Amino acid sequence: MLQRQLEEPTTVSNLWNYLAFVAFVVVSALIPIRKRLCSRKVKTKEDYVFGAGHISMLAMMLSIARGTLGVISVLGYPSEFFYRGTAMWETLYGMMTAYPIVCFVFIPVYFDLGITSVYQYLELRFNSRLVRCLASGTYILRTLLSLGVTIYTPTVALNTIIGVPYWASLLCITCISIFFNALGGMKAAVAADVIQSLSMTAMLVGIVIYCCVKSGGVDQVVAIGAQAGRMNFFNFAADLHLRVTTTSAWLGELFMSLSLLGCQQNFVQRYLSMPTLRKIRQTMLVNIPLVAVLFSLPWLVGMGIFALYYTCDPLKAGNIEKMDQILPYFIMDYFSKVPGVWGLFVGTLFNGALTLNISNINSLATVTWEDFLSLLPGFRKKADSYQLTVIKLVGTIYAILILGVGFLVGLLSGVIESSVLVLSATSGPLLGVFILAMFVPFANWKGAALGMLVSHGVTVWIVTGRMMYVEVYDSLLSTSIEGCVGDAPFLTNSTSYIVVDQMSRIMPMAVQGDSFLYRIYSVSYMYYGVFGTILTVAVGLVFSLATWSSVDAYNTKMLHPAVRWLHERSPFGGKRFGSFDVNKGDKLPPSAKVVVVSNLTVKDSGKS
Repeated sequence: MLQRQLEEPTTVSNLWNYLAFVAFVVVSALIPIRKRLCSRKVKTKEDYVFGAGHISMLAMMLSIARGTLGVISVLGYPSEFFYRGTAMWETLYGMMTAYPIVCFVFIPVYFDLGITSVYQYLELRFNSRLVRCLASGTYILRTLLSLGVTIYTPTVALNTIIGVPYWASLLCITCISIFFNALGGMKAAVAADVIQSLSMTAMLVGIVIYCCVKSGGVDQVVAIGAQAGRMNFFNFAADLHLRVTTTSAWLGELFMSLSLLGCQQNFVQRYLSMPTLRKIRQTMLVNIPLVAVLFSLPWLVGMGIFALYYTCDPLKAGNIEKMDQILPYFIMDYFSKVPGVWGLFVGTLFNGALTLNISNINSLATVTWEDFLSLLPGFRKKADSYQLTVIKLVGTIYAILILGVGFLVGLLSGVIESSVLVLSATSGPLLGVFILAMFVPFANWKGAALGMLVSHGVTVWIVTGRMMYVEVYDSLLSTSIEGCVGDAPFLTNSTSYIVVDQMSRIMPMAVQGDSFLYRIYSVSYMYYGVFGTILTVAVGLVFSLATWSSVDAYNTKMLHPAVRWLHERSPFGGKRFGSFDVNKGDKLPPSAKVVVVSNLTVKDSGKS
């Protein structure tokens, strides 16, 4: 198929597109907070954080699915398919595996505790503010970095289509987020997620249908992708240095999703806003096929776009500067003269980043208050209205910090690469400490804290070594410009990139390829979460056994029910590791004192 001439839209068409963009963003932003704008009722902290338990199951399903995928997928996955094939698509296996594990393993532990911050559980289990703050800090760091990628994503489309500077788009998203955060809350965030999920799904389905019609049918789209070597499923190569294989995609995404869905505040906050454990399980399990469909849609879009451009790669021809611009370029190439189309497209992306930013700012501010500020002497025992005001102010500060991160994301190699690297590098310590808390009866705060610190240190060392001493070539599949016609600048003005085989290894710069350090630094980032989790648990196990004492006793109700049942019947249970159950009348250690948190009696020895 020949490359089409990229035509400039007419003045009338541009006017309609701008109106469509502004109208979509304004309406989708105001609908979730319309009641707040028309009501004089003072919002309580509970309503702001949890939505007061009035969120429907369908709305929660769409919100959870929306939070899992994010706007990054809309731009990132089509370009990933076009230039690297389907290898990253197989991360879906790990995501779908994680849902039932979170549903039946993590949620039962949290549900009856009545906690506001999921990291409060770690303090109850280990009787340690240090462990709680380490976990909260990990979540805050990861969310700030990932949101920087998220708000950067729509700026690519705005810059490609209408030439809006990156800084202007980022600033606009930040200002709207601050306004929405001040008036919204969890209920508004879920409503915004629902609107975004439906609009994004409709847009992607429309693009898939259009591409199939233009290419000659679904069979033709699949055949073109297969002939060009894009359908590279089921590669079980054992080499840890390959960028993505079926093994690393499933295993890496499983650990990332467990950390994300089971240990991250913004998701747990949604689960706990539902009234019963049964309702949570229904929502999570029914959500699995929905997530599979929503996750696959951007990949199908990538297949359709590739079928249209497989003989004239816009990047190689110099029509775009970055891989992630392939979808915006397609919209302008085929719909520039259709009134309102690119306006709705850019509006959907812009609003997607906006709603995800607002939702996570809500969770970031809540965690910061519950896990840090509320523990300070000057903030203790403050009124509900005062707490809510501080949470909103903290959310504003985070919005500004995310803006700063967004400016830095453009220096990295694509939004998918950036997003996966951030999630994988920070997943291990967080998931590992929750595994220690729920499944290791003899784990104490000393082992948990040291495990997290060691895991963070090793992960930072590997990531730093990768960036400083290993040159990571973009493993892009070959593309063609044989079908290009017209005034395309072809290779003369194009952004240079290296086309190598998908299975090619990462090449060294300053470290020899056969050295031990090179082999460590060049391990695929898909495994960072796996190694980080194993390291956290291993160090935590060893150090906990070496340092256990009677003051480390804890309420066994903090363990997973199945582990508690086995622990009570094992020769190592009971007083062997100083655990106790106050409901059975067990005697507490002399150094412990009892406090009541949400109708659950736990001990507080004041350690760490």
